[in-house]
Amino acid sequence: MLEEVERWLAERSWSAADRPLDVLLAAKRDSGTTVSVVLPALNEEPTVGAIVEVIRRELMSEAVPLVDELVVIDSGSTDRTSEVAAAAGARVVHRDELLPALPALPGKGEVLWRSLLATSGDVVCFVDADLREFSADFVSGIVGPLLTDPGVQFVKAMYDRPLGAEFDVPGSAGTAGQGGRVTELVARPLLNLHWPQLAGFVQPLGGEYAARRSLLERLPFPVGYGVELGLLVDALHTVGLDALAQVDVGVRKHRHQDGQALGRMAAAIYRTAQLRLARGHLVRPALTQFERGPEGFVPRTYAVDTEERPPMAGIPEYAKRHAA
Repeated sequence: MLEEVERWLAERSWSAADRPLDVLLAAKRDSGTTVSVVLPALNEEPTVGAIVEVIRRELMSEAVPLVDELVVIDSGSTDRTSEVAAAAGARVVHRDELLPALPALPGKGEVLWRSLLATSGDVVCFVDADLREFSADFVSGIVGPLLTDPGVQFVKAMYDRPLGAEFDVPGSAGTAGQGGRVTELVARPLLNLHWPQLAGFVQPLGGEYAARRSLLERLPFPVGYGVELGLLVDALHTVGLDALAQVDVGVRKHRHQDGQALGRMAAAIYRTAQLRLARGHLVRPALTQFERGPEGFVPRTYAVDTEERPPMAGIPEYAKRHAA
């Protein structure tokens, strides 16, 4: 298995610089492939506008028409996320407007699943909306292999994730390589133990990845934090390792979550893995954490994300739209 991973790393791991924009534009034009970029957003007013501006300026101009549509899916923000994104030039769609007959569940995966109804591109690229110092390489880098190699179906970004490089801590350089705590403590051990073919992915839980619509519409989407691991594992079983790839896009700086939020994320990711290992049922799909109160530690119990959305190809509204 180690030899297979090493071979895959040599053949399916690239740098964004390996495919210059002129090469991507020529491949896009020759193939007629269209590209959609989706930013799932919840209270991302400080960062979403700058991300939209970079994509529009560098990848949606008349000279560089790499991206055909840019959509921000707002999942219930209470700040000015929608207004800022729209002012920067994105098309903003509210989560509840998509498939309104089906009540929405909370979670990032839910937003990504519904975004397939709001977009039309042959290639769909997901980018988290909390990134700062955003580079267009996060889009062009991961879209590139899908435009130039017909055998590639799913591409993850890889990058350094400094810990402590918060946008609200001016000048904070962070600790290099320490930002992926749930990745190192939960996801990487799970993948190495149960899906060793995926051991070569540097950032298996990263929120920046692109895939062909024809693949995404065939995959179930965990509605919460487990969506990245679930899509990666299911893509492996659906199209095989050699259809998966990763691209180095540099450094990812974003807001880090506190330890308890990371605990809830870890539980959801474990649950997602467990479903895929056995399709069984947890005895207790909940996580109890503790907060210190005036009279000592107080337990807080949270439900662990257990819901998944079925492949979008089986949703009548989606089939009707694409048939039209």
